[in-house]
Amino acid sequence: MRTHARIAAVLTVGTLAALITGPAHATEYSSSLKIRGIQYDAPGKDSNKCSTGNTRAEYLTIKNYSSKTTVNLKGYTVKDAAGNRFTFRINHYLQPGDYVNLRGGHGTESDAKNVAYRNNCNFMWNNDKDTIYLYKPTGTRADTHAYTKAKNDRDGNGYITYH
Repeated sequence: MRTHARIAAVLTVGTLAALITGPAHATEYSSSLKIRGIQYDAPGKDSNKCSTGNTRAEYLTIKNYSSKTTVNLKGYTVKDAAGNRFTFRINHYLQPGDYVNLRGGHGTESDAKNVAYRNNCNFMWNNDKDTIYLYKPTGTRADTHAYTKAKNDRDGNGYITYH
């Protein structure tokens, strides 16, 4: 009897611990910068021609969720599952609650317009599934999200919201 009671107690404690900690894919990183959302499938027919393409319509939104701290994006890196990457090379300050849209294509970074450009006309994000990684300048992970079109984009508009 005592053996069964101990096993039941261990199973109960283990079940409670699993419920409290949540699923393994829900890892939270200690960073005030988080991936807010992604327009992974640009509206219209995909074309990565710099002059007439729609890569500028594909973007990743990064938000500063801190209530007090301004964050400089310089040195932060965004990657996808295939290893495509973009590193913020100039100062770009996000005030508390502010965001930036990292877009494909060419343009000028602007704090006032909340935009940065990858200066690359190729699409970075896959239309069917991908994983987004955000790294701090130290190389530690700030945030990550995986998506599949079928599972995460319920309305089919090519945009997914996180956080």
